[in-house]
Amino acid sequence: MEGRGAEDLIEHIRARQATVAVIGIGYVGLPLACEFARAGFTVHGIDVDESKIGGLKQGRSHVRDVGDDVLAPLIETKAVLPGSDFSVLAGCQVVIICVPTPLRKTRDPDISYIVSAVDEIARYLHPGLLVVLESTTYPGTTEEVILPKLATTGLKVGRDFFLAFSPERVDPGNERFHTRNTPKIVGGVTADCTRVARTLYEMAIDHVIPVSGTRAAEMVKLLENTFRSVNIGLVNEVALMCDRLGLDVWEVIDAAATKPFGFMPFYPGPGLGGHCIPIDPHYLSWKLKTLNYTARFIELAAEVNGQMPQYVVGKVVDALNDQRKSVRGARLLILGVAYKKDVGDVRESPALDVIKLLTDRGADVRYNDPYAGEVAFEGGGRHRSVSLNREELEAADLVIILTNHASYDYEFIVTHSACVLDTRNATRMVATGRTKIRRL
Repeated sequence: MEGRGAEDLIEHIRARQATVAVIGIGYVGLPLACEFARAGFTVHGIDVDESKIGGLKQGRSHVRDVGDDVLAPLIETKAVLPGSDFSVLAGCQVVIICVPTPLRKTRDPDISYIVSAVDEIARYLHPGLLVVLESTTYPGTTEEVILPKLATTGLKVGRDFFLAFSPERVDPGNERFHTRNTPKIVGGVTADCTRVARTLYEMAIDHVIPVSGTRAAEMVKLLENTFRSVNIGLVNEVALMCDRLGLDVWEVIDAAATKPFGFMPFYPGPGLGGHCIPIDPHYLSWKLKTLNYTARFIELAAEVNGQMPQYVVGKVVDALNDQRKSVRGARLLILGVAYKKDVGDVRESPALDVIKLLTDRGADVRYNDPYAGEVAFEGGGRHRSVSLNREELEAADLVIILTNHASYDYEFIVTHSACVLDTRNATRMVATGRTKIRRL
């Protein structure tokens, strides 16, 4: 029978007397911190980025999904307390870890940010504390990495402190689903750990789904993003096949999508980008390799998706050849460098690969993105967004749409461009007129 500690903490949480700390206040942590604050909790937002902390203290949000009008009142009333001092954990009853989990160059998981956060938590671990990991990672991380570190304090999990995993499900820029109305998965190390974590999230999230444990919860997140990665890889390969067969892949997908059962449309593009889909499946693949198993679907999807920027460059070469021009010296205008529409996040964006490949071939590449004013490239070099006007469009030998931002006036773009390569089918409703539109 697990201890009374769980009941005491649950009562504290339900009375909103528990103080919450969120470690990592980026695109996941800040919306979560604000949601708990709006639910009546005092929330410490901890981050090592002092410039980020400084902005938050002034009521300025660095996350698009959290407006200043939402953040500023929470800062003013001290419902959200940004800072970089981990000692506040000594007075908290809940700690939620929302730090990055990138891949190393060797495509194995980099959980150093998690380890650093847990080391700080261990310094201030005390009875009656709930620790939740939200950062995406491989199955087993919570129990194999976090638990042993916390257990060195002599406190017992499920009795003295509580440990759970609850995968973040943030979709930046999604107007329909946000932190509160996106169902939350929760799995604890013990049954009481799950109960305590479930109680916490039910105070701020509409629907919470418990699973059998931390490994199941960790696997849920990886399945979700592997599902997307594999299906995008499939439809990207279908695009390549349709190109060989002389078919319009967009027409084929739209027609297939009319089937009311057994089909879910995915759409091709210049490649995968962002903080989750290109990365998370590799966490699962790496873990399985340690068990002498090859995740073939994951590896194949990554191979197909990784080749798409080069495929786009081939389409650029074809479009320029039709104008009797070479890539070297051609003036190219890229529209959109963010990894998805209506956000400014360029992490892992295939647009950066396309720009580098074209620049290496001697092209004069410019870009416009209303959400990303400047981008830096690995190994040096920066590009700044140019104005999207008639002069820039008419001066370009080829306009390449890589991100289909809703704010773009595609009729205007097509009208004033000599040639457009559309990798997102953004111009499907535009009459071509004198402009030749090429699609993926």
